[in-house]
Amino acid sequence: MFHFNYRKIMKNFYRRGMILIMFLLAMGLLVILAMSQAKAATPSFKIPAHFQQQVSGKVTGPTGKPLQGVSVFIKDKPIGVVTNEEGEYNVQTASGDTLVFSYFGFKSQEIPVGNQTLINISLQEDVSSLDEVQINAGYYNTTARKSTGNISRVKAEEIDNQPVISPLQALQGRVAGLEVSDPNGIPGVAPVVRIRGQNSLRNSLGDNGNLPLYIIDGMPVNSGPVNSINQFIAGTGTDPLSGLNLSNIESIEILKDADATAIYGSRGANGVILITTKGGKFTGGKDRVEARVYSGVSSVSNFVDLLDTPRYLELRRQAFENDGVEPTASNAGDLLVWDQDRNTDWQDVLFGNSAPTFNANLNYSGGGENTSFKIGASYFKQGSVFPGDYSFEKKTVNVSFNRQSENRKFRFNFSANYGINDNDLFSSNNFVSTALNLPPNAPELYQEDGSLNWENSTWQNPLASLQGDGRSLSNNLIANLGLQYELFEGLTLKANLGYTFLNSREDILLPREIYDPAAWNFVSNRSQHSFVNRRSWIAEPQLVYNKSIGNNNLDVLIGTTFQENEDSNHIINATGYANNHLIGNLDAADALSIGKDQTQEYKYQAVFARLGYNWKETYFLNLTGRRDGSSRFGPSNRFANFGAIGGAWIFSNSQFVQDHLRFLSFGKLRGSYGVTGNDQIGDYRYLETYQSTPGPGGLYPVRLTNPFFSWETNKKIEAAVELGFLKDRINLNLSWYRNRSSNQLVGYNLPAITGFNTVEANLPATVQNTGLEIEFSTLNMQTDAFQWRSSFNLTLPSNKLIRFDDLEESAYANAYRIGKPLNLANVYEFEGIDPETGFFQVRDVNEDGRYDFDDRVISKDLGREYYGGFNNQFNYKGFSLNFLLEFVKQQGRRYYRGVPGFLGNVNQGSVDGRDGFIQRPTQSITGFIAYNNAMSSDYGIVDASYVRLKTLSLGYQLPKSILQNTSLTGIQFFLHGQNLLTITDYEGLDPQSPGSLALPVLQSITGGIQINL
Repeated sequence: MFHFNYRKIMKNFYRRGMILIMFLLAMGLLVILAMSQAKAATPSFKIPAHFQQQVSGKVTGPTGKPLQGVSVFIKDKPIGVVTNEEGEYNVQTASGDTLVFSYFGFKSQEIPVGNQTLINISLQEDVSSLDEVQINAGYYNTTARKSTGNISRVKAEEIDNQPVISPLQALQGRVAGLEVSDPNGIPGVAPVVRIRGQNSLRNSLGDNGNLPLYIIDGMPVNSGPVNSINQFIAGTGTDPLSGLNLSNIESIEILKDADATAIYGSRGANGVILITTKGGKFTGGKDRVEARVYSGVSSVSNFVDLLDTPRYLELRRQAFENDGVEPTASNAGDLLVWDQDRNTDWQDVLFGNSAPTFNANLNYSGGGENTSFKIGASYFKQGSVFPGDYSFEKKTVNVSFNRQSENRKFRFNFSANYGINDNDLFSSNNFVSTALNLPPNAPELYQEDGSLNWENSTWQNPLASLQGDGRSLSNNLIANLGLQYELFEGLTLKANLGYTFLNSREDILLPREIYDPAAWNFVSNRSQHSFVNRRSWIAEPQLVYNKSIGNNNLDVLIGTTFQENEDSNHIINATGYANNHLIGNLDAADALSIGKDQTQEYKYQAVFARLGYNWKETYFLNLTGRRDGSSRFGPSNRFANFGAIGGAWIFSNSQFVQDHLRFLSFGKLRGSYGVTGNDQIGDYRYLETYQSTPGPGGLYPVRLTNPFFSWETNKKIEAAVELGFLKDRINLNLSWYRNRSSNQLVGYNLPAITGFNTVEANLPATVQNTGLEIEFSTLNMQTDAFQWRSSFNLTLPSNKLIRFDDLEESAYANAYRIGKPLNLANVYEFEGIDPETGFFQVRDVNEDGRYDFDDRVISKDLGREYYGGFNNQFNYKGFSLNFLLEFVKQQGRRYYRGVPGFLGNVNQGSVDGRDGFIQRPTQSITGFIAYNNAMSSDYGIVDASYVRLKTLSLGYQLPKSILQNTSLTGIQFFLHGQNLLTITDYEGLDPQSPGSLALPVLQSITGGIQINL
């Protein structure tokens, strides 16, 4: 436990901010008073009664079918509704108003009201809808046409088509500049997410400076994975977003460049991922119910090509013969003790099961012209491909409520998402590695009486871990409250209030039965328990001003942020239970030890501003600035300034382009430059901290003080061009970026003589990420009944360390090299087969008779050379077909599990010379060392590129004519596939994680139905 007077150090951190909080509370009281007097008062902004009139009508498409969800609003006024399932609407207007009808995929129309009370219109399809797509830029909204920053958007339809657990997994292959990879196929494990590469040298689970900022409905969420004591996920952590209901997500925006992220200051250094959930809409129509159910199976799609029993035993006998060693029962049990005719594919036994998958989702929404609500719930369960009855369950509840006053001056919205994850665990992660290493003639798993077979202690039964038990239970609440009041025309006071809570508990029970009975006298029953609690709140008052004067349009935003996080982590180890029934009851344990007992607080304060200006919606300028304060730095370095400038020119508005380049329907040049920061380090590292000694009596120091380190900084520059051809049937976006992250924050390694491992410091190092992003979309064919759209994205990234003063004298000399990528493998030079020994050999560069770092003269980049995705969408009447191909060009570690000739199976490629080299089979230590050296050379680096059919979705929508005499408004049947096909030359389990012996990502096939009422 850390001991210091934190409250005394931080007592003045928010003193000035309390004045603003009091102001916010006062404004809330004024808003309530204003609402209570809304009907009695007749302010200047209210429509005079003798000019009010009710306008209704119906909106249809080109074929005459009603369009549901069309926005119908009064021009230049915050008043509007959306059409119901019959395309009908009702809105209160004045005679001088103009109605604007807007719907994605269709051309907007403006209709003067005049004296009309009935307005029916038919919207025409628009190939491109750059002005219709509302993009969430965080503190403000924009459109694809008007945006000065680089913001990518993934819609709900693309997310719904994937049977995944985390919303982050739904982004794979869909966004240029975004890398999302699953470390393994265990449900609930946090994926690795990188937006435009690795910026920070800190890249471990407990100290990762490369995490993007996640914001859900305006509420920042701790992006760090939850640490786990379960060995399956201990190296990656559990996903903090796995408790979200994917069917409740409206869209996900990815903010990448300085113009888009600088307004978030230090929090946006590594990019921002905004998740917007579905809320109720002001419909004025009847209530709606949506039910969605699917089920299916998941399984491992690829096994390693291992040796069968005859080939394996032949290899083993040859190894003993080559070494001139006589096999005995102790060194060759597989040859002399075990059944020579048994042949088992242990991959199929230990992780070859089919995991059933089930999901049910129910939503109910309704409201009127001024009130809307939505309530939803979902249940998800996925079984395990391992032996035993294990599963991952997720239950979620979501609610949203929106209210606006009759004069539309005041708006109130509340949303909350609550998720419960229940995950069965077991005490070992050795099933995959064991299956790849066990000889194919290893003993039977069970004896005739049903007990585990230990074959006279000649092997470790892999199913022994099933005798243990475990469970992980987490609860996650994300709540947000938004208040908005229009003080007068153009000036709005806003406040965003949020709260998150995550509570996670893990219990792992380990009876002595997980060991060979011969060792029971030396082991005891034990258990491990982990408790994690995360709480955070945020308050962001804002003032927004919008003004148009002629061709000049101005948007101004001023706000401040108050945020506080509290993280608690407790680990308890218990031993000495009398019997298995008592395991887990801490009162029944003989001894308890505290592995960790830690509570940390983090406080953050900022002021921010934005100035947006455009002239004739042709020339755009966007200025953002933020001053951040973080409790993770010493008093003298606590605050820092960040900002950005972005600009755009829609040159297709020029008369020259319209007269001479008519094939060019849209053209925009865009650029930005800015500086963001990074404070993603542990708390209190600028302080000298102490830990209590076991038993009574004392403290000892665990960290050296350094109050002088300061912010990591990331300078970002981008240039881009966006083009549309043939009325935007063809769209091409090219973006070049360069990010330079300097003043690197690291735990600097210290000599052992100091008594400490590290001290927090800023290294004089700079990491550069550059790249080119290409986004290409086309409307290939469109008729009344058929439509085919395609989209393609490609990223060409480059990462390297461009500066590190005195690198050779630092503790990082063996890890990094100037001018080389961070994801670097420094390896030996492979020289083929030694003709004298028949073993692999590598070059001894300095000829000193030993192999060390000085001999690792070859550097291999293990990062991605390029990556992207190719998506196609087909629609024919009620049928739809969608598929996404994800592709990655990269190098990775060769699959390696064992030395040919040693006890343990190996893959077929290592003994049949597929790569042109075969080491002589051996069971000697010399041969083992030689083989391992080769795996640590350029021979151990292979092509791990792949093309994967990431998603495949087939759907059918029943015609409206079938449902016209029912209360149903829509029925859709669908079939979804995930990771169905992978094309690669890589010999391991999964090229996405080359060299890993973890469970690969699973292949899933699901089918279901969606019903709308």
